[in-house]
Amino acid sequence: MTVPEGPGPHRRADEPSVVPVLEVGGSHVTAAAVDLDRARIADGTRRRLPLTPGIGPEDFLATLAEAANGVLAVGALGARTDGGVRTDGGARTDRGTYPPRGARPDRGTYPARGVRTDQGTHPDRGAHPALGGYPAVGAHAALGTWGIAVPGPFDYARGIARYHGVGKFASLDGLAVGDLLTPRLNPRPTRLRFLNDASAFALGARLTAHPGSRRLVAITLGTGVGSAFLDRGAIVEDDPRVPPEGRVDLLTVDGRPLEDTVSTRAMTAQYTDRTGRPVDGLRELTACAAADDATARDIITSALHALGGALAPWLTAFEADTVVFGGSITAAWPLIGPPLTASLSHHTPSLARLTLSARADGEDQALLGAAAFAARGA
Repeated sequence: MTVPEGPGPHRRADEPSVVPVLEVGGSHVTAAAVDLDRARIADGTRRRLPLTPGIGPEDFLATLAEAANGVLAVGALGARTDGGVRTDGGARTDRGTYPPRGARPDRGTYPARGVRTDQGTHPDRGAHPALGGYPAVGAHAALGTWGIAVPGPFDYARGIARYHGVGKFASLDGLAVGDLLTPRLNPRPTRLRFLNDASAFALGARLTAHPGSRRLVAITLGTGVGSAFLDRGAIVEDDPRVPPEGRVDLLTVDGRPLEDTVSTRAMTAQYTDRTGRPVDGLRELTACAAADDATARDIITSALHALGGALAPWLTAFEADTVVFGGSITAAWPLIGPPLTASLSHHTPSLARLTLSARADGEDQALLGAAAFAARGA
């Protein structure tokens, strides 16, 4: 399946394109307002809260709502909190000060935030050029649609968690996140658009670092392996050129799941088995390798060779021109880049021409990508 894009006309310069977003990770949720005109997080809007392992449905929803409502409260989406001065871009000098919110002496009460009774729904109003035609969302419409990046398995179209047997999120399996979160947000949005966290990362990386890429693949390496395939900015999930559902984690190495070789769990367990010493995640393992720990270096190199072998035929079939890596392992990119590049070109020499990059700011990229996705459907 591909998610189509469409061109958008220019947007009025005095209406900022700000979109509210959530990014759910394995141990946190981050909310922010994203300014798509500037391809950046709006100043002062980021809210990051922890998610405890095994969190229950009520606490999960309450934490997401707390983070989201914290963003809405700061006025970054065009809300006026002082009766006249706009907090999203300075004072409005063209029409004087605004009367107190809720009272229009000339025409009665204000319509609900996000609804324009004079023009109906907002048309698409411009696009950041790197978005490949994503329509920008103006301040009024921004409150109507949220972009929410969440890890799979998840029914993204219906907003329902499918975490059966997925460790820390198992208690959320079957939770109708969209239906139950919507009434907890103030103001209540008209739509929540969910997407995979790796897809959000891919969209953000294309927007900020690789706007000219025709076919971009994103790989996130951390607790597991995440992936996304973009064809001119459209997410590709059901296509013979990509793995099933666009998921690299469904691939195998020597008849075993890829994540049995390439994941935090697999690599740290292997290190402990070989040395008798536990390590606290990939960051510590890569730090050991950088400090000339031969065992750590061998484990990482072997895992990356396996990853390269699994990816090579799909990158070739997809005719990828760019591969972007994210996740905790990217902190050691000078260490992991060379063996990965060597593995790809060993399996398919033409892949030596690929543009490979690592983004250590994965959260920012996911937030930006979620905003771009939400703007497209607003």
